[in-house]
Amino acid sequence: MPASSVLKRAVGRPLRRALARAGYDIVPQGEPRDLWGMPWDADDFDRATIEATRFYTLTPPDRIMSFIDAVRYVVRAGIEGDIAECGVWRGGSMQIAARTLIDEGDTSRTLHLYDTFEYMPPAEDRDVDFNGYPAADYYPALTPLEEYRYLPFDEVRAALEATGYPAERMHWVKGLVEETLPEHAPERLALLRLDTDLYRSTRHELECLFPRITPGGILIIDDYGHLEGSRRAVDEYLATLDTPVFLNRVDYSARLAVKPG
Repeated sequence: MPASSVLKRAVGRPLRRALARAGYDIVPQGEPRDLWGMPWDADDFDRATIEATRFYTLTPPDRIMSFIDAVRYVVRAGIEGDIAECGVWRGGSMQIAARTLIDEGDTSRTLHLYDTFEYMPPAEDRDVDFNGYPAADYYPALTPLEEYRYLPFDEVRAALEATGYPAERMHWVKGLVEETLPEHAPERLALLRLDTDLYRSTRHELECLFPRITPGGILIIDDYGHLEGSRRAVDEYLATLDTPVFLNRVDYSARLAVKPG
C-alpha cells in the first residue's frame, strides 16, 4: 500500500474531511508534486495546449484535457456537426478545440462563438454559488480585475486565428444569447460547450441548441457544480426530455454528457 494511503488511514476520516473542506490534502514529504497543477497523465499535446491557452481561459488543466478528449472523440467517432461555445470570454476553449481539430486533421467544422465579448450580464437571485453566495454580490467586483477582464474583440479573434484554423470556419456571434439564439443557431452540432454561468442564459442555450446536437455528440456544462443557477437550468431542461441523459462528473463543477439516440 502506498505511503500516502497508509497516512490517510492513520489520520482518520473526520480530520481528512475537515482538511478537504478547507482545500487541503495529506501528502507525505518527498512525494513528487507538480507545482503548476499539470495532470500526471497529460501527454505532450495536452501540456502544450494547456500552456498555450493559459492566458485565454480560466479552465483548469483537468477540464482542458477532458475537452481535448471530447473533441478527439467526435472526430474519431465520425459524429457529424459543428462545435459551439456559449460564453467565449477570451476564446481559450475554442483555441483548444481548434488546436485539437488541426491535430486530428479535421478543419471542416465551423466553430460557433457566442458572447457579448464586452461584459457579463447581471445575475439574478437564483444565481448563487455552491457556498450560497449570490453571484450578483461578487461578479461586479471580479470583472474589473486584470485576470478576469475582457479582451478587445479583435484581440480575441486574432488569437483564435493564430492557431491556424481556417478563419472562414469561425462564426462569431456578438450579443446576449437570449437575443442571438435561435436565429444564429447552426443546423447540426457535434459538440456544445456552455459556459455562461447563469440560469437564464443556460436554460435558453439548452432549449435552442441541445436538440441540434447529433446523437452521440457531446454536451459540456462548465459551471454545473459551481453555480446553482446553471445546475437548476440543466436539471430542469433535462427533465423535459423523453430519454434520460447521464451527466458525467469531470470535476467538482464541470459535467459532460453524450447525447443518447
